[in-house]
Amino acid sequence: MIKRFVKMTFKAEHIDRFKDIFKASRDLIAAMEGCQHVELLQDINNPCVFFTLSIWDDPQYLEAYRQSQLFEGVWAKTKVLFDAKPEAWSLKVQ
Repeated sequence: MIKRFVKMTFKAEHIDRFKDIFKASRDLIAAMEGCQHVELLQDINNPCVFFTLSIWDDPQYLEAYRQSQLFEGVWAKTKVLFDAKPEAWSLKVQ
């Protein structure tokens, strides 16, 4: 099992748009094969910083999602809203 964290910093004027994109896509992502959980977290000190946490049975399922049309569509809408380069970590559960 792996946990995937993605840190994203948005321009303040785009926060509501990003939340709408996430709300519309969360259940679709969670329905992907091998996905156990998807959630959105917001930094308590900087409201422009968000993290997504997703839990996957195996890295192959995460990679299948990353190669999917769903990911392409969500990412295309999201990346234009960034104020900084996103960062991502895939962590193995011990």
